Amino acid sequence: MASPSGEKFKLPGRFGNIGNSVWNEFTQLAIEHRPVHLAQGFPDFPAPKHVTQTLEDVVVNGNPLLQQYTRGFGHPKLVRTLSKLYSKLIGREIDAFSEILITCGAYGALFSCIEGHTNPGDEFIIIEPFFDSYEPTISAAGGKPVYIPLRPKPNNDSDGPMTSADWVLDPDELASKFNSKTKAIIVNTPLNPIGKVFSVEELTVIANLCKKWNTLCISDEVYEWITYQPSKHVRIASLPDMWKRTITIGTAGKTLGVTGWKVGWAYGPANLLENLRIVAQNCVNSCATPLQEAVARCLELEMTRMDSADSIFKKNASNYESKRDFLVNTLTQIGMKPIIPEGGYFIVADWSSLESSVDLSKETDKYKDFRFAKYLTKNVGLLGIPPSAFYSEPNKQLASTLIRFCFVKEEETLQKAAKILHDWRTQK
Repeated sequence: MASPSGEKFKLPGRFGNIGNSVWNEFTQLAIEHRPVHLAQGFPDFPAPKHVTQTLEDVVVNGNPLLQQYTRGFGHPKLVRTLSKLYSKLIGREIDAFSEILITCGAYGALFSCIEGHTNPGDEFIIIEPFFDSYEPTISAAGGKPVYIPLRPKPNNDSDGPMTSADWVLDPDELASKFNSKTKAIIVNTPLNPIGKVFSVEELTVIANLCKKWNTLCISDEVYEWITYQPSKHVRIASLPDMWKRTITIGTAGKTLGVTGWKVGWAYGPANLLENLRIVAQNCVNSCATPLQEAVARCLELEMTRMDSADSIFKKNASNYESKRDFLVNTLTQIGMKPIIPEGGYFIVADWSSLESSVDLSKETDKYKDFRFAKYLTKNVGLLGIPPSAFYSEPNKQLASTLIRFCFVKEEETLQKAAKILHDWRTQK
């Protein structure tokens, strides 16, 4: 009997022309060409020893019930721990069992949030560049993405280093995006890919528009503990009258350096969280019990030493800052112009000054940054990500001469990348 085929089994139209993600495409390039890998956002060094030892203890020595299903909306120990942590940070008591949901990574939280709050035609404001799952998730749920790009300040000194703080929203343009159909705005701070940390002043502008238009704020804060001096992370849910209209998303992956554990969460007022719970219970239902238990134990430990330099909450940024600075210096030395990030894992760099010395003619991609990223992979041996993947179709040209690298890597990996780039430019 023939396999199902034809129009009946095409991808449903609500998914648009999504196709393979940039991650699948460039992971395949990495397999084929074996470059130095500075593309995806995960460390290539071990997680802190006490983190992995905690999981081992849960699995080997823990209560046998910890190997079975736990509460679907979140393991009791973990939601209680998160309640203690965020109640202090937000400045209000957060109910562990009605105002926190544990999900399969931050992806799961974003999916549940968007799916659970979208009616056909609802508009979602997305700040560009954006994490690439936002757009297809909104569209598949029947919503309409509305885009607004960050742009470099017009008075930026082109001869000096640019930082992610120099990329800003135009307040009037932002205000023009809100209307009675606006269901939500997604705010990612620190922002992947450029590392922007939104200031309290910038967040206040967004908050006031949310209040004016009765709009939900989805605050994606997966890099909340990775900000570099003097930047400070501000939680928009802590601003006046914003708790009741904000869902905040976090993850253990970036905080504990274990992205493969896929333990994420969302917190916010019970009436807003209920929509996420309905989606989650009919999707993954519950997340891995041993991993949730281990995350809870690790966070409990970190909470006892939050103000200590030994805390992961402090050590992440201090450990990663030197890696950031090393790669910034390397990229500058070979002629690129890096945007120095205030937070997160990534550096976006402008390679336009090298354009005359690279031959992109053998690459056939529509977008120039894709052609350059593939050229760099195949001919130089370094893998980065083309940032136009993080822009809407009309604004992809804003990233045409940019490339993104992850710097949260072993020193050996970064040294290899530096040598490859220096050798390449010396040969030129």
